[in-house]
Amino acid sequence: MASTVAVPVGGAEASAVRHGGRYYRRFGRIERITHALLMFSFIGCALSGLPLLFASHDWAVMLVKLMGGFQAAGLVHRICATVMIVVFASHVLRVLYRGLASPSILTVLWGPNSMVPQPKDVADIVNQFKWFVGLGTQPKFDRYTYWEKFDYWAVFWGMFIIGGSGLMLWFPFFFTQFMPGWVLNIATLVHGEEALLAVGFIFTIHFFNGHVRPEKFPMDLVIFTGRVSEHELVEERPIERERLVREGRLAALETTEPSPALMIFGRIIGGTALALGVVTIILIFFSVLT
Repeated sequence: MASTVAVPVGGAEASAVRHGGRYYRRFGRIERITHALLMFSFIGCALSGLPLLFASHDWAVMLVKLMGGFQAAGLVHRICATVMIVVFASHVLRVLYRGLASPSILTVLWGPNSMVPQPKDVADIVNQFKWFVGLGTQPKFDRYTYWEKFDYWAVFWGMFIIGGSGLMLWFPFFFTQFMPGWVLNIATLVHGEEALLAVGFIFTIHFFNGHVRPEKFPMDLVIFTGRVSEHELVEERPIERERLVREGRLAALETTEPSPALMIFGRIIGGTALALGVVTIILIFFSVLT
């Protein structure tokens, strides 16, 4: 459970906090679209690639048939991989642009708005585990938590390892012009094992952090609506709120409450991804144990 943080509010603001009446912009349209494209391209790669690893199981054969055969599944895999690579490259370019356009590139590499792990994250991990076993209080978080940064950098690792090996298998004639052929055997092993690890992590740890932990169950809709309520900001990211108040920037981020249609849309998209992920993990465990 998240601990309640004492923040000096009163009157109408206290009422808004209790009832979640105020909302603030957390993610812009580009971040939300990027996440959606990355989410569905990852799921597409997982569903079209896993049948190759578990080809001896009936569910894998059935899934390939639903996609129109292995050739069609390969096409789906390559399309989703292309989308993922484009999304990743565009995000990196956007981060570089923001860093070069800002007064100091250190705002991207360090500070509360940076995804780079910092000493506070190490302290937060230690204090969080102490809180788990009743030896302390839950740490206060800023804009990004240590597990969000872990998820973020896991994508970088995956794109270079899984994406790099995948490109080698996709264009073998090009890469074997300057690499020995046996490298493709290693790429096949690395691509499959790392992809399985990525699927296992995203569909368990990431989904738990985003949807199953008590503060968010049954689903965190922030990435779909782009908005966070005053209550959530106070409870989950008190340091960020205090900093925004201190800098006089909180009011500028205030926005409207998510519409019912947007909430329903978020639940449909998020619920579909969650269901596909849970089913995939069950099938993987079943295949490994049988």
